[in-house]
Amino acid sequence: MSLLLTLNRATSTHIAEVGFLMILLAGVWMIASESPKLKGSAARGVVTGLALFLAGLLLLIAAHWGKLA
Repeated sequence: MSLLLTLNRATSTHIAEVGFLMILLAGVWMIASESPKLKGSAARGVVTGLALFLAGLLLLIAAHWGKLA
């Protein structure tokens, strides 16, 4: 809990950047899983969903407890 209380603007920005990068990678992963050359599986959908969940959680932390304006 003390980590959430000590987030400053720079830390919040870095957390948000990691969240946005995870969204970007999840999109690339989703495109790759739908490619006909690469055999798609259910595991790829789980990885994509998990990456989007974690990205949303990081962005929520950065926006709520951080000092993002």
